[in-house]
Amino acid sequence: MSDDNVVIGRNVEGAPINPLASQTVAFSHYNNLSMQLGIDPETGSLVEGGVRDQADQALANLEAVIEGIGHELTDTVRLSVFVKDIRDIDAIDEVVEAYFPTYVPARTTVAVNDLPQGALVAMDALISNAEGTIPNAPQTANLVKLTNNTAGAPIQKLSTQTVAFSHYNNLTAQLGIDPITNRPVEGGVAAQAAQALRNIKAILTSIDVPFDDIVKTTVFLTDLADVEAVNEVYKTFFPDSGIARAVNYLPARTVIEVADLPLSCSVMIEAVVSHGDGTPPQEVEARHGLIVEACNTDDAPKCSMSTQSVAFSHYNHLSMQFGRDASGKLVAGGVKEQAAQALANVKAVIESVGHTLEDAVKVNVYLTDLGDLDAFNEAYQKFFPQGVPARRVVGVKALPLEGAVVMVDAIFGNAEGTPPTVA
Repeated sequence: MSDDNVVIGRNVEGAPINPLASQTVAFSHYNNLSMQLGIDPETGSLVEGGVRDQADQALANLEAVIEGIGHELTDTVRLSVFVKDIRDIDAIDEVVEAYFPTYVPARTTVAVNDLPQGALVAMDALISNAEGTIPNAPQTANLVKLTNNTAGAPIQKLSTQTVAFSHYNNLTAQLGIDPITNRPVEGGVAAQAAQALRNIKAILTSIDVPFDDIVKTTVFLTDLADVEAVNEVYKTFFPDSGIARAVNYLPARTVIEVADLPLSCSVMIEAVVSHGDGTPPQEVEARHGLIVEACNTDDAPKCSMSTQSVAFSHYNHLSMQFGRDASGKLVAGGVKEQAAQALANVKAVIESVGHTLEDAVKVNVYLTDLGDLDAFNEAYQKFFPQGVPARRVVGVKALPLEGAVVMVDAIFGNAEGTPPTVA
C-alpha cells in the first residue's frame, strides 16, 4: 500500500469485537463494516426475544461502530440484511425505519440458510468516509452523497434506488418487478432476471451512467439449478456497448443461493457501479479520465461470465473464488483445504494487479455448513493473521460449483487509483 492512502481497521467500544475481523475498515472514501448480529456487546450473547429484538441490537451495534469513528447513520450508503425467515421482513422493516426515519440507503435483503450463533437476522453496511484516509487532500473534505429514484424502476419505501458517493454508485438490489404493476413479471426465472437487469439499466440511465460502468454484480438465486437460464439472459446485457464488446468487458460477479427472496421472486441482482464524475466538490483532474480496469490472471481459475478483478478509482472488486486450482479442479480434502485454496486464489488475483493481501478491506464468506466455521478460520488466519479486513459470514444450502463447501469474494483498496494518477 502506498503512503497516500492506508487501510485503517478499527474497533470501538459499544459493539461486539471479533479477533478475526475489524468492526470497520476505512480506505479512501468508504468504510466497510463487518456483519453484526443481535449480540449484546457486554454479554457476548444474542439478546433475548425474537427477530425484532435481534434486529434492533444489530442496528444498535452498527450505529455504535459508525458513531465510534465520528460518523452518523445517515452516512450509510448500503445496508445489507440477512434473515432466516423472509416472513420476518416486515418486523425488521419497522426497526429499520426507526433508525432511518428520513434518509434511506440503498439496500439488499435476502433470506439465507443459516447465520452464525443461530441468529435470526444479521446486517452489515457500507458507509461514506468523507475525509478519506490519512493523509487526505483538501478537496476531498466535503463530498456529499447523491441519491436518486426513478419511476422507470420499482420504488421502495425503505431504500433508495441508487446512492452515489465519491467515485461509486451503490444500487438497491433489484428483483424482477415490473415498475408499473409493482409485481413480479410472468415467465419464470429468465423473465425475472431480464426485468431485474432492465431495472438496473433504468436506474443508471436516469443518472446518465452507462450500463458498462458496472464493476461488480451479485446474483441471488433461490435455486442454483436456474443459473444457466439466468446466464443466458445475463449474456444479452453484458457487454453492453461497442467498446465493452471489443474487449469483452464483464464485471466481477458472485452467485449466491438464498433460501428466499422478497415477493417470492426467484432471482435478485445487486450492482456496484463506477461514478466517473464523483460527487461534488471535485477538482476537474479528479473527475474525468478514470477508467474501469478489468484483469484476469492465469494463476487463478477463470470464468466466462465474469472478470476476476475489476478496479475503479481506489477499489478492486474480486469475483467469487472456490477451493479449486488454476486448472479449475476442486482440491482434495474438506473445508480447510478448500478455504486455503480459495484464499490462495484471492491472493493470486490481487497480486497479479500489484497489490497484497494487506490491502483487503472486506471479505465475504459463504459456507454450506456453519459448523465448519472453526475449520475455515484456521485457514483464514494464515492469510489474514492480523484479522484486519471487515468480514461477512453466511450459511448457504449449496454453492455454484459441485462439491464446493466454501466460497469467498473480497474488496481491496487500490492505492494508486486508476489512471490518471498522481505519481
